[in-house]
Amino acid sequence: MFHNISKAMLDRMHELEVRDVLDRDDGTPKDFRLRQIPPETGRFLALMAAAAPAGQVLEVGTSGGYSGLWLGLACRARGDRLITFDILENKIFWARETFRMAEIEDAVEVVHGDALELLPQHRQVAVCFIDTEKELYQPCYDLVVPHLVPGGMLLADNAITHAEELADFLSFAQNDLRVDALVVPIGKGVLLCRKI
Repeated sequence: MFHNISKAMLDRMHELEVRDVLDRDDGTPKDFRLRQIPPETGRFLALMAAAAPAGQVLEVGTSGGYSGLWLGLACRARGDRLITFDILENKIFWARETFRMAEIEDAVEVVHGDALELLPQHRQVAVCFIDTEKELYQPCYDLVVPHLVPGGMLLADNAITHAEELADFLSFAQNDLRVDALVVPIGKGVLLCRKI
């Protein structure tokens, strides 16, 4: 999978990585900043998604499409499609452009809308990646976990960098008897929950 990433995808990944650094340095407001995961987290997501059981692959918080590229790469390997949600129109525009430029539109469906309204429509979830406003982590978790297939995974970013803000959520997930959970010290910290 990693050995077969196209030049078009690598080029777009590099462009987004550079843009992310510039956005952070120049104080771009968060609704306009890309706010993406680091490359090592992307590789981790791709490996987890590629190894997941059959089922839907979802993402809450599309941003510029960077994490979606990694998940889309796994979905292409799975013969599957990523469904990614974002509520901000400018982020949807960026993401669609990303997937077009990276030539991975066949493996990604971009949905402009409120994930809290749309997640209940999705059953048999194999993977769900959450990287959105931190107050939405618990509501998204509550909507997704009942619909994870056995062995399905919910992953949430910023589990270390925002540990204080996410403390109640992280404690809840790690004590939820429906899943095995731990915080993986990669990138900004990823909460990994596997449905029992």
